[in-house]
Amino acid sequence: MTVRDVVGRYLDRAGYRVAVAGDGEEALHAFDDTSPDVVLLDLMLPRLGGLEVCRRMRRHATDVPIIMLTALGEEEDRVLGLELGADDYVVKPFSPRELVLRVGAVLRRARERPAPEAGARNLLDGGLEVDVAGRRVRLRGAPLALTVREFDLLAFLVRKPGQAFTRNELLEHVWGWDFGDRSTVTVHVRRLREKIEDDPTTPRRIATVWGVGYRYDTQEP
Repeated sequence: MTVRDVVGRYLDRAGYRVAVAGDGEEALHAFDDTSPDVVLLDLMLPRLGGLEVCRRMRRHATDVPIIMLTALGEEEDRVLGLELGADDYVVKPFSPRELVLRVGAVLRRARERPAPEAGARNLLDGGLEVDVAGRRVRLRGAPLALTVREFDLLAFLVRKPGQAFTRNELLEHVWGWDFGDRSTVTVHVRRLREKIEDDPTTPRRIATVWGVGYRYDTQEP
């Protein structure tokens, strides 16, 4: 029995409706046909690799969580997958039960819609508008395409300007993890900077606090 079959069986037993694909091309067809709530994507796929599948999925949908399945020694591919828009990853070999729990956690996080603060539906800062209830972001009036996790990270930081957070604290508050690879935060910060900073190499909004983590700095009107 393949890993695909084992994972599909465990998810089915947990009450999820599962569509299984045998290669990258089939995965893209299933993605278009089923409009899934979450994608489990193995990087080692025949015909079309997992990284390219992730890239193409993100072209058409920014709000579907993607969990990568990677081998222990694939750190470079794992980071690249996160840069392409994956939300989470699980390293093989893994416990199918643990994977089912991770899927449930990712889905709960994706479905959460934080209530806007009283009297402030939108968070505004120097041309950046974060619509918390609608989960939309605009920069100088132009809409930005953010993944679920990118939006959650940005909304969390904008709500707490001037406060420095460690990567572990961001993993806990944004990802809901009490453990995990801190490079996940690093990659998502990099992606956000590419979308909201005038010059991502010298960021003014999301500042690096050396020896600590990151801080959001408000901008002049």
